[in-house]
Amino acid sequence: MISIEQKSDTIIVVLHEIYGMNQHIQHMCRLLSDQGYDVICPDLLERQAPFDYSQEEAAYQNFVDNVGFTHASSQIKNLLLSIRDRYDKIFIVGFSIGATIAWLCSEEQCVDGLVGFYGSRIRNYLEVTPQCPTLLFFPQEEPSFDVGELISTLDHRHNVRAYQYNGQHGFSDPYSSRYNVHSAQKSLNEMLAFLEKGTLS
Repeated sequence: MISIEQKSDTIIVVLHEIYGMNQHIQHMCRLLSDQGYDVICPDLLERQAPFDYSQEEAAYQNFVDNVGFTHASSQIKNLLLSIRDRYDKIFIVGFSIGATIAWLCSEEQCVDGLVGFYGSRIRNYLEVTPQCPTLLFFPQEEPSFDVGELISTLDHRHNVRAYQYNGQHGFSDPYSSRYNVHSAQKSLNEMLAFLEKGTLS
């Protein structure tokens, strides 16, 4: 169990990208903490230093070879079990692979809501049926699949709201060359409103 000094009755579990605990993830954790939530971000890679953006292929291969979605989602489910009795509400916020891992945990009864940014691999797990309100943000296009088609599929799901924003995979990351300030701000505002209400608008 990861120890955390409890200050709120709501906790947000932040799930990082293939790069690990980089500046973007730390920035997001601080931002959510400043909103008054308890925040926890498990290091799924267990590396001393995060990968650089220039190491995208190596970072992805490391995740596939040494972590994987099945193992990572199992880890997060165990974490959720260990904290569920201490909090009134538990949310998950995930980025890229973290968003897909969040999606794989969306059937857990103790999860009150989740937010996923560009979880492109969600398309491989469409058999999952979220049991909590689920807010998903996707970029305008992805090189490996049709984003519009995936959103159309997801939008017919109970508990799921999917949005498509201008920009590329990584649009919400101010430290990335793919950062899109307008899309980042819009999705951030949507996320904060969702976390405050706990319901899809």
